[in-house]
This record gives sequence, C-alpha cells and structure tokens, in this order.
Amino acid sequence: MTPQIQQLSQPTENDILEAGIATAALSKILSKGKVSRVELQTKMDSKTGTTSIPSKAFELMIEILGQMANGNIVTVVPIHAELTTQQAADLLNVSRPYVVKLIEADKLPATLVGTRRRVRMGDLIAYKQRDAAKRKAVLRKLTQEAQEMGIGYERE
Repeated sequence: MTPQIQQLSQPTENDILEAGIATAALSKILSKGKVSRVELQTKMDSKTGTTSIPSKAFELMIEILGQMANGNIVTVVPIHAELTTQQAADLLNVSRPYVVKLIEADKLPATLVGTRRRVRMGDLIAYKQRDAAKRKAVLRKLTQEAQEMGIGYERE
C-alpha cells in the first residue's frame, strides 16, 4: 500500500514562531530527565480535556516542532509503508533509475505490485544506514592514510 502523502505546505511565519516557542518550552522539560508520562490539555471553545500520550510520541512531537521552527516541511511515514521507486529516490536524494539499479543489484529489497516496484520504508532506512556506515568507514580510512602520508589536516 503506497502511503498517502497529504498536501504539504511550508509553515507560515506564525507557525515558525509558535513552533520555536513550543520547542524551547518542551525541550526544557526533556532536559530535566526522562519523561515517564505526558498529559496533554486541549481547549476547544468552552470545553477542555486532558489525555496522556506516550513519552516517545512527546519526543517525536518536539522533533517535529523543531523542524517547523526551522521552516521545514515535516511529514510522518510509518516504517511498514511501501514507497514507489520515485518516493524512495526522493528520500535518498538520488534518481529513480539509480534506485531501480539498487533493487536489481539486490542492494535494496523491493516487492512487485503488478508491474510496479515498491520499497518498504524500513528497508529504505536500513539501506541508508548501511550506506552511511560504509561512507564513514571509507572516510576514516582515507583520513588515516592522509595522516600517515603527512598530507591533509592534523587533529587538534
């Protein structure tokens, strides 16, 4: 099932301001230690209500508000969601044909839905983490070789 991505829009100046204030206030709560329970109070017209939310959701909410405060568009995609090759390419910041090559080389798992390939979000994240680890290892090796050869930057 391809995730339905709602119409995304850039946060307004007011959204950015409010998100910044909320991020600062809520981050102070987290800085004091692990939050075990979060109660959310809502006001609609003359009615008020309170509900508990999981601490993980609270932490995610702060991350979302922080991104909004920076003027970024934010969306949430479940880990089990199936993406088109174009959506996967957009998230990896590569071309769609490159994603197809990754799939054909068995570097990125995919399933067929009819004649269309679908990539699970979880598999895409796992690929991205593996790729980042490989890049980091290569960079470490190049840095070490440069230092051994006396070229490049010295550590302070």
